[in-house]
Amino acid sequence: MKCFFKVILVALLCFSINGFSQLKKENYKTNKTYQIPKWEVLDISFTNNVDVKSPYTAKFKAVFTHENGFIQEVPGFYNGNNEWIIRFSSSLEGQWRFETKADVNKLSGKKGKVTVTEAKENNHGAVTVNKEDPQHFYYEDGTPYFLLAFECDWLYALDYHNDKNLPKTEHLLNLIEESGFNQVVMNVFSYDVSWKKDEKLKDHPEHEFGGPKNIFPFLGNNEKPDYSALNPEFFQKLDRTISLMHDKRIVSHLMIYVWNKLVAWPDMNTEADNMYFDYVVKRYQAFPNVIWDISKEALFYGRADEAYIHGRIERVRANDEFNRLLSVHDFKYCSRFPEKVDFISTQNWVHDIYNKMLDARNKFKDKPVFNIEHGGYEGSPYKVFTGDYTNAETCLRRNYMCLFAGVYTTYYWQGASWNVIIYNPFEQPESFIKPKFEYFEHMQKLFTQFNFSKMKPTPWKNGSAYNLTDDNETVLLYIHKENYGIDAAFLRKEHNNRTVQWFNTLTGEFSDIEAVSKNGKFISPWQGKADSIIISRLK
Repeated sequence: MKCFFKVILVALLCFSINGFSQLKKENYKTNKTYQIPKWEVLDISFTNNVDVKSPYTAKFKAVFTHENGFIQEVPGFYNGNNEWIIRFSSSLEGQWRFETKADVNKLSGKKGKVTVTEAKENNHGAVTVNKEDPQHFYYEDGTPYFLLAFECDWLYALDYHNDKNLPKTEHLLNLIEESGFNQVVMNVFSYDVSWKKDEKLKDHPEHEFGGPKNIFPFLGNNEKPDYSALNPEFFQKLDRTISLMHDKRIVSHLMIYVWNKLVAWPDMNTEADNMYFDYVVKRYQAFPNVIWDISKEALFYGRADEAYIHGRIERVRANDEFNRLLSVHDFKYCSRFPEKVDFISTQNWVHDIYNKMLDARNKFKDKPVFNIEHGGYEGSPYKVFTGDYTNAETCLRRNYMCLFAGVYTTYYWQGASWNVIIYNPFEQPESFIKPKFEYFEHMQKLFTQFNFSKMKPTPWKNGSAYNLTDDNETVLLYIHKENYGIDAAFLRKEHNNRTVQWFNTLTGEFSDIEAVSKNGKFISPWQGKADSIIISRLK
């Protein structure tokens, strides 16, 4: 019910494509001073009526100079209909002045000022890697970022044909946000799946987003592509989604390519390929909530090789003036070339996932590790892609196994991860299988209370559980529901100084805090019913 009222409110407050959400847009006026909060996004729009032969590759930028002398170059881009945009955001408060530089004389030499005010209370800036604690993510202001991702490849398409607002996207993002997820793994563009689709989708075409006829980042469409130019409408629509995610402080883990979703990409390293790739980097780098991913499953499916991925990374590094984090959805690549990525992405479905993730964390001590796909794909009303595990509790357990090995993790629901998107699952008929989003709301709350960046996997104190410890002051022990009881003798040794409490991973319930007894096993109050976590603190 809470989500329903939010959707109604959003519908009443909707904006046009050009003014949607917090993406502030201003027409350029000579020597005007613009104002924007720290880490918010400003579009400065310029008009040019002179024909440009190749507008999507033409050179257009602004050089911003802060009052302290710091210089920030910001690439501009062509937005169609004779409009050119400089998209700017800043991590520095104070006064900035800018001047444009361009191949086109009419766009060059434009001057102005921007005043950057203090950040909004809930905006902590872009996600970064802290040199003092390189295995964890942080926001720019130093706040720990407990990455909990949700995959939704076709998010770009959900409201594509609605020119006025994004009611479906808003509803789904509200659910994602309320359920504790703070990152969406998504494609710039996906076309269709290669596997057989569930016959039940024929009765519910409103949930099918594969094979869009009139959505394509180039001219033409996926069946008859025209690579001579890009489609500005596609990117204007994608702007709305990325901007709405920014408003909700949800990170866009943006996969620039995907090889296994039947997209008619231009040949590698052609002018069209470079035009598309560079344009995406130019257009979205100013968003603090963007993380780059070169391609989903980058070295699979017989398209890209290591040299191509090397080249794409070099293009990002050369063109991204904001230095957003970058990874590659391919563990083979990341593990062979860790120096080229900012964090390690792994895709691992093994049964013994805890030990595999622990091995990865121990191998890469100077980078965070992110299991972007662990083989758990929670069931939905449609069989979309099952992977190896579909049971909701099993999928949740695999996420916890990753976390207790000290790596970050991703959630997949078959009703939203691929070509099928049920944006309002809790408003579907009773016969529809509903997702267990609440499990992850509980997980996020747990690791808000206990700082994940301070918790270290301590396998030599696992016993029959899995141990995360914060400088030995707070100990978390994850225990499967099949476990009768655990000795955890190291806690008994400090029984006079310790308390114990239990956490139910399915309900989010905490037991009462009690003193640690001197003898006996620790037995969960939900033994046989739910996986649980012992929380033991020093008094």
